[in-house]
Amino acid sequence: MGEEEEMKGNVESNTVKANPKLTVLPLIALIFYEVSGGPFGVEDSVRAGGGPLLALLGFLIFPLIWSIPEALVTAELATSFPHNGGYVVWISAAFGPFWGFQEGFWKWFSGVMDNALYPVLFLDYLKHSLPIFNNMIARIPALLGITFSLTYLNYRGLHIVGFSAVALAMFSLSPFVVMALLSIPSIRPKQWLVVDFKKVNWRGYFNSMFWNLNYWDKASTLAGEVENPSKTFPKALFGAVVLVMCSYLIPLLAGTGALESKPSEWSDGYFAEVGMLIGGVWLKWWIQAAAAMSNMGLFEAEMSSDAFQLLGMSELGMLPAIFASRGTPFFSVIRGYRLHPVKGIDVTTIKHFNCSHTCFFFRAAAS
Repeated sequence: MGEEEEMKGNVESNTVKANPKLTVLPLIALIFYEVSGGPFGVEDSVRAGGGPLLALLGFLIFPLIWSIPEALVTAELATSFPHNGGYVVWISAAFGPFWGFQEGFWKWFSGVMDNALYPVLFLDYLKHSLPIFNNMIARIPALLGITFSLTYLNYRGLHIVGFSAVALAMFSLSPFVVMALLSIPSIRPKQWLVVDFKKVNWRGYFNSMFWNLNYWDKASTLAGEVENPSKTFPKALFGAVVLVMCSYLIPLLAGTGALESKPSEWSDGYFAEVGMLIGGVWLKWWIQAAAAMSNMGLFEAEMSSDAFQLLGMSELGMLPAIFASRGTPFFSVIRGYRLHPVKGIDVTTIKHFNCSHTCFFFRAAAS
């Protein structure tokens, strides 16, 4: 009898060691990559806003009226429903399992489409320095190898993904800290006030704000893997909101304040040129490397969220029990991996597709 109890205790101990819960710092990094991944892509807000002023005001004001309320709702619901599946659980409770499944399936599908882009974008950054990746003979094996390697990292465990996200975030943001310090002697604050309302593209401007400051609910699918979610989730969401806002505002303040670039020059990838003008070629390469590695963090965070969403849906009876394996949801991870080779969808299409799910999210929160 004593031997059986001892054996049971050893099994439970091994299970705990094999499945450590997420703490505040790894969860902040995962939320950061679910929402942002860094300032890569916010350059277009300067062009769409007709100058720096609206872009800077947008990343100051929009979080107050959109990001923080969404993060607060996510924190409240994630602590009220500390289960894997997140918004699927919430919508099922508000509207029933049919609409919960609809939200879960289409959110998962949009996540898979999202993730199909990141290995492609990773090679797109590298091909500027390594032209061999323009050749499909080298490009296709590289895409498959990257996808398989990152999928394997997810398979090893969410805690490993969490700490790798911390390391990637530090690497991805560090060149912008250096750029901001180097720009201080050249900053002229009056340049932050430049705006030409005749050149403002309001649709592109608001789309840029929404895209770069949304999706705080994605990490809720991991609620069952978080240590003490009632305390950890609010702290992590607060930390992530601050980190995301700073990751946008600091590079924009440095770049628009130190340079006299025309708004039309600010397009995706322009921060690499800003880095070269402020610090030199070495800083440009560093920013390009950071942008490439940021796509790896985006991939890891998205795959984790999608996998544990399927696990939660299986536990609710919406999917076969094979998706509900505890620890690392192996079949959920593999299911996402199998669709990633479909890499022909443009970013704009994904932006419009993903925005539709927010309506379900807030309607469930109000119910």
